[in-house]
Amino acid sequence: NIYETCLSFGINITKEMIPVVPAAHYSCGGVATDLMARTTIDRLYACGETASVGVHGANRLASNSLLEALVFSHRAYLDIKTRFDDLSNTASFPDWDDSGTENAEEWILVSHNLKEVQQVMNDYVGIVRSDLRLMRAKRRVDFLKEETEAFYKKTKITSQILELRNSIKVAAIIIESAMKRRESRGLHYTTDYPFRDDKNFLKDTVLRSF
Repeated sequence: NIYETCLSFGINITKEMIPVVPAAHYSCGGVATDLMARTTIDRLYACGETASVGVHGANRLASNSLLEALVFSHRAYLDIKTRFDDLSNTASFPDWDDSGTENAEEWILVSHNLKEVQQVMNDYVGIVRSDLRLMRAKRRVDFLKEETEAFYKKTKITSQILELRNSIKVAAIIIESAMKRRESRGLHYTTDYPFRDDKNFLKDTVLRSF
């Protein structure tokens, strides 16, 4: 129950308040797709929180994300079914060349960098944003990217390293998109531009080859 769960984290709710903090639980954006969940890469589909289908706009209604995932996964299935018999995969793929790399010994670097990018996004790219916060977040994430890429190039591939690289990439995309949108709209609120600007920003933010 709630009491025992809190107690396991060292919080006695009979004597102190339960800490409550904001946290991101949904990604309102993602890989751009059409209404059949197709991306710009042939035979690659995306749906759910991975995709940006365009049904939510700058915010979303509660529970609509479940409907989105069901509807567009089904649409992807329908489109794949019409093309499946015509598909062939005769191309050969070379084995991954990891010569010159070594098994990672300093795993603390990976776990620490992941925690740091999470903390940076929580502190500077959360509910309330500003130009100063976004610039600070960009500098920190750029440094983490440089450090992580150097580690990645000399280390054998693992899921942990790939997760870290992906987290840094997504963080950089969110920061860049927020910096380009000089207004407040939906989930994006910045103290430097607290009002909507339909004249200049009544459109989606799309990044290509980022």
